[in-house]
Amino acid sequence: MTDPSNAGPSESGPRKAGPSEPRSPKAGPSKGGALGWLHLSWADLVVFGLLLLLPFILQAVGSYVALGSAILVWGLAAMSLNLLLGYTGALSFGHAAFLGLGAYAAGLTLKHIAPNTLLALLMGVVVATVGAMILGLFVTRLRGIYFATFTIAFGQLFYFVAFQLNTLTGGDDGLRGFSRQPIELGPVHIDLMGSTPYFYVVLACFVIAVVVMRRIIHSPLGRSFTALRENVARARFLGLPVERYLWLSFVISGGLTGLAGALLALLINFAQVNMLFWTTSGEILMMAFLGGVRSFYGPLVGAAFYTVLQEVLSSYTANWMFYLGTLFVLFVLFFRGGLVGFFTRRS
Repeated sequence: MTDPSNAGPSESGPRKAGPSEPRSPKAGPSKGGALGWLHLSWADLVVFGLLLLLPFILQAVGSYVALGSAILVWGLAAMSLNLLLGYTGALSFGHAAFLGLGAYAAGLTLKHIAPNTLLALLMGVVVATVGAMILGLFVTRLRGIYFATFTIAFGQLFYFVAFQLNTLTGGDDGLRGFSRQPIELGPVHIDLMGSTPYFYVVLACFVIAVVVMRRIIHSPLGRSFTALRENVARARFLGLPVERYLWLSFVISGGLTGLAGALLALLINFAQVNMLFWTTSGEILMMAFLGGVRSFYGPLVGAAFYTVLQEVLSSYTANWMFYLGTLFVLFVLFFRGGLVGFFTRRS
């Protein structure tokens, strides 16, 4: 696992990138029409195609479609965290705060403002982004273990606030009394009561988030993020405003995690205070490491692996976290590149 002493962007000398590590893209105009402008590759289209078929695959093996939605939601949360961890080099243990903010914002919007699913998702992103903007002002001037520790502390602050505001959040009982509503787009009516229609809404949001992350990674902003990960001292010497770029990475990552939280709340029609707890941050981080933080889709693979294994183990034993934790330790010791890194090296 990443050394906590290097939890923030590294101030040390230059480091060579591994074979499966996300590299800084070359500058220059994009090519390839719309596909090039979006910075999507054929691999992205293959992934999207497989995800389109996921409900049918799950039904064929006797599982349920909602599991596919859960994989995409947690995959989005892990990939959002990895934008900060894998591409900027800063380790956050407080991303559950943004997941929970997105979930509660979506739930409160549906319950008290308007029964509109799209508005609920938008509010989830906005509230989580604002939370990340405020929190980022305090933590992005820190380095190493101090950065990681303060993200835990501020994340727990959000948790205790939500726990105490019983009249607004439901406290320990969680926020209930809302459900996802049909989407009305002119003459188009999308009923989201079923698991399959909602899966494709989650998939659409996932694709949009992937496009946003791809565009950022392949932009000058993304190259600045990579410069921070590689060598903060050199980036500062070249005139990059280090704190500003770290703050931007933190805010974008938090906003996308808020989208995952809003989708999660609408998936289960419930927002619970544990979504804000530090252990949830640990689960998101575990998913990213299991799949591989040096790969764009590694966190999605890790989220799928974690979610399916949790589903299987929890049906056999109440101590499923022990087995998942043991497996995680083995991955950290022997498969530091995660699942994607392991198979990439063997191919």
